[in-house]
Amino acid sequence: MIPFEIVEPATLKEAIALIDPDDPSVRPIAGGTALMLMMKAGVFQPRKLVSLRKLNGGMTGIKAQGEALTIGAMTPLSEVEHSAEVARHAPVIPRIMKRLSNVRVRNVATVGGALAHGDPHMDLPPVAIALGGRVRIVGTSGERELAVEDLLTGYYETALKPNELIAALQIPPQGKTRAAYCKVTAGSADDWPALGVAVAIDADGGAIKSARVVVSAATTKAMRLKSAEKALAGASIDDKALKAAGEAAAAEADIIADVRGSAAYKRELLRVYVGRAVRLAMEGK
Repeated sequence: MIPFEIVEPATLKEAIALIDPDDPSVRPIAGGTALMLMMKAGVFQPRKLVSLRKLNGGMTGIKAQGEALTIGAMTPLSEVEHSAEVARHAPVIPRIMKRLSNVRVRNVATVGGALAHGDPHMDLPPVAIALGGRVRIVGTSGERELAVEDLLTGYYETALKPNELIAALQIPPQGKTRAAYCKVTAGSADDWPALGVAVAIDADGGAIKSARVVVSAATTKAMRLKSAEKALAGASIDDKALKAAGEAAAAEADIIADVRGSAAYKRELLRVYVGRAVRLAMEGK
């Protein structure tokens, strides 16, 4: 790696002021688990990194307000994994963490970094989208909120402006919503996925009232599949309905090929795993 400067501001305001929107070689760094790999590979060569590790003012921690949940952007993934509040409000999130990379990475990687990086292979974004998650964003122009599904705009691309930072992830009240995430890997269980499918289901007995279906890893970004959601709405949870939803998902998703599988292979996985994710959600697994 080429030499670079690292600065450690104490406040969010100072951090934002240090980020130069006109200089792409000046970038913030949270946990750094992904950024350091890019730097070692020569994909990114920074002139200055603005560390967010020493910020004060609520960038870390997990707070429950009623049935809603707020997770600070600098909260390590391992803290989310072991949080009783997260387990109570959104139990699907701790369940996915055990297969999200390895414990060493989870101890360092942060919630905000997992969202801001824009990598379609990340496991947290599709689950956050399925749960209706939103991010609180802070920048030189003030604060704004954005749905996670609108935050992710393309392959390693987000709607964040160069001088904006994610301050927190907000998960709305879940009520009786049931959720699940299926991660399909071509390697070890905690490897990058070839396909990710997250679902959130509102059901009445054996009938689905509404559904949110999200695909990741096989596409350029984590994204909802509206045709699969439409196929599931009002349907009974049986093989016919789940097959129809899988076919709708496979037809809608713009699948990409990579080292983890061909487009045809991933499309077939999607056909199957939409139904599996729905069944897992209904079983509470």
